[in-house]
Amino acid sequence: MNIKFMKVALEEARKAYEMEEVPIGAVIVKNNEIIARGYNKKNKLNNVLKHAEIIAIEKAQKKIGNWRLDDCDIYITLEPCPMCASAIQQSRIKNVYYGIENLDENNHEIVNKIFAKTNTNKKVNYMYGFCADEVKEIMQRFFENKR
Repeated sequence: MNIKFMKVALEEARKAYEMEEVPIGAVIVKNNEIIARGYNKKNKLNNVLKHAEIIAIEKAQKKIGNWRLDDCDIYITLEPCPMCASAIQQSRIKNVYYGIENLDENNHEIVNKIFAKTNTNKKVNYMYGFCADEVKEIMQRFFENKR
């Protein structure tokens, strides 16, 4: 885990915030080098699939020329949703680092099950609590402005 990559994910989240998207950013790292980054673009692209993680995964796969992201790590500002967790697991990302947990208890339980699943791919390692105060602040500010 390298905190500088979480800071880059926060920069991506700020881009989403400026576009009035839910401020979530993601960065994919291989061999201690950023190979892809993304931020939420659901509203801008009018596409429910355009979560930060999915965008970053697509870019990383294109960059390395393979859908398998073996030995890659992903840094995300917020715990992934089940769709993104499944994409992370299916793309074989090794480690997930995120800032804060999703407040939806069901989300956390489902994501835990997806990451622990080993009958299709290796278990995904995950840890959270990185830059948590900064992530909470941008998320709170975003939702306060929406109310």
